[in-house]
Amino acid sequence: MSATTTPSATTTAYPAGVASPHVEILAPAGCYPSLQAAIDSGADSVYFGLAQLNMRARSRRSFHLKDLEEIMIRCHAAGIRGYLTLNTLLYDHDLKLCYALLEEAARQNVDAVIASDMACILKARELGLEVHLSTQLSVSNYQSFKFYAQFCDRIVLARELNLSMIRKIRQQILAEDLRGPSGRPVEIEAFAHGALCIAVSGRCGMSLYTDNASANRGACTQNCRKEYKVIDQESGKELLVDNHYVMSPNDICTIDFLDQVLEAGVHTLKLEGRGRSPEYVSTVTAAYRRGVDAIQSDTFDQPLVAELNDDLKKVYHRGHSSGYYLGREQGWSMAHGTKATRQKIQAGRVTHYYSKLGVAEITASGPIASGQEYLIIGDTTGVVKGTLETLRLDDSTTAKQVSNGQVFSIQVDAKVRQNDKFFLHLPA
Repeated sequence: MSATTTPSATTTAYPAGVASPHVEILAPAGCYPSLQAAIDSGADSVYFGLAQLNMRARSRRSFHLKDLEEIMIRCHAAGIRGYLTLNTLLYDHDLKLCYALLEEAARQNVDAVIASDMACILKARELGLEVHLSTQLSVSNYQSFKFYAQFCDRIVLARELNLSMIRKIRQQILAEDLRGPSGRPVEIEAFAHGALCIAVSGRCGMSLYTDNASANRGACTQNCRKEYKVIDQESGKELLVDNHYVMSPNDICTIDFLDQVLEAGVHTLKLEGRGRSPEYVSTVTAAYRRGVDAIQSDTFDQPLVAELNDDLKKVYHRGHSSGYYLGREQGWSMAHGTKATRQKIQAGRVTHYYSKLGVAEITASGPIASGQEYLIIGDTTGVVKGTLETLRLDDSTTAKQVSNGQVFSIQVDAKVRQNDKFFLHLPA
């Protein structure tokens, strides 16, 4: 089910006394290419985990403690903030590691820690680290919000709240001038785009029950995303359901009504996807950057929303819905995996970059033709996108296509590097 609300041509995105004068786009970073893609695509901040004690600990895209210094150097050089996620359920034997991670975070000038366990929160405050309260605590009302404000400067609200509920909390923050430890009014963060879990704010016990792998400790096996049948064991009759993916909801997409999200008082738009690809991070971050900028310049309209929706559909998604924000019935993924309208296929590798000419030399590992869309992805490069126009061969002649093993050169719009991967971005 797709959100169909027509964006309003608001005269101002920030009604007095309701919304924040600043909007922060918070992008996921699960690997170096994604980190660079977020920076290049207009993120104001990124969030990341360090292999353990975060909700994507099992993700194939994951940083380690040794990466923390480099992550923060890149963030601060780009003028953005970096947040360390330490938001898992913690046992006594986890505290030594948790405290060590926090101490290193303080040394490396991490801008904030996203946490849910009080042991982690108190230690972070002791070290002078800013704390953002994770959605794992399912804060759903102002009194709870007010209680936690003594420990943190930002709260990620429960995913189940609608915009009216968020607006009411924001109005009470302003009415009482509620401030966090930094002295700033406590900020509201909400999920704007990405995976929606069937469990309450992601707090699920299913994979712990089936595989002894706790989702609340970053080890979710995502068995909710699988296909199931419900059968009466006595009669053998199968329960009639609308589809076999009855625990796998659509992803959240708020681009259709982004102006309403900001009007409700959301300060930070969280983009979910630390386990997703660098081109996903690039595309989603750029779309929400354009959306926010359009709202701020009073140019947010239906043609732009349609264009951004087309872009968002090109990368991984399980179908899009409005989440709980508009009080509508949710949609189901109805199928395994992605519904993206584009797929990427590795078709080569960068063997040289001529910086003065802005030209990349590529060795093909499969057939490549002019007119195709491409992606170049690397740890420092991030994601560079384009359309193949002229394929120039070693002897300076041009070709309409090349095959496996051939070397060709193309003009690129940004710096790429040797050994960056070259992909074709093809219709799915």
